[in-house]
Amino acid sequence: MFFRFAYRKTCYMYLIVFVLNRTEHLNEILEKLVEIGIRGATILDSKGMGQTFMECESPIVGGLRKMFIEQCRSNNVTVFSVVESRSRVDVVVKEIEKFAGDLRQPGTGIVFTIALDCVKGLSERKL
Repeated sequence: MFFRFAYRKTCYMYLIVFVLNRTEHLNEILEKLVEIGIRGATILDSKGMGQTFMECESPIVGGLRKMFIEQCRSNNVTVFSVVESRSRVDVVVKEIEKFAGDLRQPGTGIVFTIALDCVKGLSERKL
């Protein structure tokens, strides 16, 4: 199915991007998403800039390496999912925080959304 939206002030679909640092909670979060009606997501193994700097053999100037030592984590996961409304975004974020913790706190993860004006390749059942 192809969704194309004429330019409007209201967006009808959103891409949720969530980077989960506490990967041990991934299955619980995915189960909860299915429970609330989210039927599709893409999950990628990912690594933050701090981890990349820590693995780099070239010297890092000044305190840059020290800045990342405290925040450095091993790999994390990035989850992408398309949802059909802003209210659905709010529900998904609330459920993610139940397992990941308060996203305003360091080391939990990050979530953001992107308003979509065109989506192709999704059936209505997947939303």
